[in-house]
Amino acid sequence: MRILLADDHDLVRETMAAFLVAEGQAEVATAGSLCDALLVVKADPAYDLVLLDYNMPGMNGLDGLRQMQTAMGDTPVAIVSGTTTRALADEVIAAGAAGFVPKTLAPKSMITAARFMAAGEVYAPFNFMQQKTQTTSEILTSRELEVLQGICRGQSNKEIALDYDLHEATVKLHAKTLSRKLGARNRTHAAMIARDRNLV
Repeated sequence: MRILLADDHDLVRETMAAFLVAEGQAEVATAGSLCDALLVVKADPAYDLVLLDYNMPGMNGLDGLRQMQTAMGDTPVAIVSGTTTRALADEVIAAGAAGFVPKTLAPKSMITAARFMAAGEVYAPFNFMQQKTQTTSEILTSRELEVLQGICRGQSNKEIALDYDLHEATVKLHAKTLSRKLGARNRTHAAMIARDRNLV
């Protein structure tokens, strides 16, 4: 099985590639951007599966997926993402991707998923897809959305507090709560998720 894995984070890319080679007996080529990935398949299109990071340079949402699908024809192209929401997974699958693979997936599950998609099947984690799709209003309160907007503008807690006439400690609490609800590791990750989901 020949796989092309494209991800702009060196550590993530090399770790995933190592798992696929060691556990899946796969031959894995790597690229750090969509542009590089397209150059790789132009030079050698003989791959069984292409895995694209949703947030890497050049992707522009699902435009990158469509470009790679055009370049690869019938070869399965899947999305790998650190932003794991049911809404994004639905969008990816609806766009004709071979699958939606969370980066949090266990190595053996990732190899199973790769084999499944290379065989022409569509993959998404079952438990994940069973989750109820929630609207933004169900996930975040209006105050949390205001704080999130401030985070996305690059403001400090103090600046957000001044804008909305809040105590700085209150802003800090809202930031912590909204990050937990979004599954974000930190403020920067929360801002990335917000942009991915068009929350702000």
